[in-house]
Amino acid sequence: MRNPLSDKVVEIKPSGIRKFFDIVSEMKDAISLGVGEPDFDTPWHVRDEGIYSLEKGRTFYTSNAGLKELRQEICKYLHRKQGLTYDPMTQVLITVGGSEAIDMGLRAMINPGDEVLIPQPSYVSYEPCAILAGATPVIINLKAENEFRLTAEELEEAITEKTKLLILPFPNNPTGAIMERKDLEAIAEVILKHDIFVMSDEIYAELTYTDKHVSIAELPGMQERTILINGFSKAYAMTGWRLGYACGPEDIIQQMTKIHQFAIMCAPTTSQYAAVEALKNGDDDIVTMRTSYNQRRRFLMHAFKQMGLECFEPFGAFYVFPCIKEFGMTSDEFATRLLQEEKVAVVPGTAFGDCGEGFLRISYAYSLDRLKLAMTRIEAFITRLREENKQ
Repeated sequence: MRNPLSDKVVEIKPSGIRKFFDIVSEMKDAISLGVGEPDFDTPWHVRDEGIYSLEKGRTFYTSNAGLKELRQEICKYLHRKQGLTYDPMTQVLITVGGSEAIDMGLRAMINPGDEVLIPQPSYVSYEPCAILAGATPVIINLKAENEFRLTAEELEEAITEKTKLLILPFPNNPTGAIMERKDLEAIAEVILKHDIFVMSDEIYAELTYTDKHVSIAELPGMQERTILINGFSKAYAMTGWRLGYACGPEDIIQQMTKIHQFAIMCAPTTSQYAAVEALKNGDDDIVTMRTSYNQRRRFLMHAFKQMGLECFEPFGAFYVFPCIKEFGMTSDEFATRLLQEEKVAVVPGTAFGDCGEGFLRISYAYSLDRLKLAMTRIEAFITRLREENKQ
């Protein structure tokens, strides 16, 4: 029998995040700090709207691009938050989570051999989706000394005549790094100079703990060359509703909609009605959750300082990225021993790119009580490691 599998798909490595959590599910009293999912329930008024839509029998297909009302509310939201103006009928597409938008955006824009620039550490889907779209991924290794921000110099160095697209993953998963306006202005100059496009993944835009999030699409000359991707999973605690969106130039959104039409048809109708309610009346919910996350973030930074564990201060998302290089172990070895000896699961930094070696991703989308217990166990573990290293 001939090989039934695609060589391209077989060669793609599975996500490095799942390994430890398959073990955790079978381990009594284990604490998992690895899943990037809010521990809040979806706000009741949002759930109620979803229930109401079912009671009213709204179980039909929507248009391929999504409910008109939802697209209009997204445009109002982006104008209110970031001063951006989009046409809801031609420049907005509702997707099955932000992940589908990433996949479709790449497939709509890439020709075989085009290069896609991917700053890492970053979300695990970018590189495989680029490969599946026929692109050549070009990795830009971000540096801890730059707070894992992308610099204009790093971008300039990575660009070739084959470069088509830059993926801009900020606020960042796994590092929690952000890009401020001055950072974006510097790289925008490079983007315009070389006439390349940007896919800006802003799923954590509402979880920024300094000033408000700035989108690169806000800068002069950038909106017409940027696909802005966002969704409802993180800001509104709606992960299981599977709803995201893409906004961008009409010609790109049109082709993304074509792919969506053939692959998906439309995003879940119930989720779309719930999302309308989230956008209309969910600002206070975001503030409540963001305030809680920020409290947990500050607690973790204080705990790391107390135990002498190096960690730059992240100002976005709900992750910290502590450095464990002092222990002379790989990230995978450290995470494995931590799980075996103290029953705490974290994600090795290498799950998000080779330059994540020597770091761990720890999510603080968990209760403060759970985080306190986990920090006690981690402190005991690293104290033991330091004693071992002295011998």
